[in-house]
Amino acid sequence: MQPHVSYLRALEGLLDSKTIKGLAHITGGGLLENIPRILPEGTGVQIKRGSWPVLPIFEMMQRIGNIEDAEMYRTFNQGIGMVIVCAQTDVARITSQVRERGTNCFEIGRVSHGARNVVIE
Repeated sequence: MQPHVSYLRALEGLLDSKTIKGLAHITGGGLLENIPRILPEGTGVQIKRGSWPVLPIFEMMQRIGNIEDAEMYRTFNQGIGMVIVCAQTDVARITSQVRERGTNCFEIGRVSHGARNVVIE
């Protein structure tokens, strides 16, 4: 376990450039409840399972606690601390900057038509 991470330095400059369309800090409610709060009507998100490394602590908690997958994504963050919504054309720029500033960054999903929902695929 580690203290809360501040993403300000990693995102500095991107916030004012309108490159970022939305940010969701993944805290209580995990991926399933936090992401919909930033989605416009008529959109949803598909998260690709396995697109980022899940820390062994989450796998152990799930196994020992006999916790369903959906609950792991809802209650716990599975190692994701912040979700950035951006245009596909800006992914490389954002990923490069965030990584250069010492923070891991993974493309974990896509925005598409939906009912402000998150689907884990």
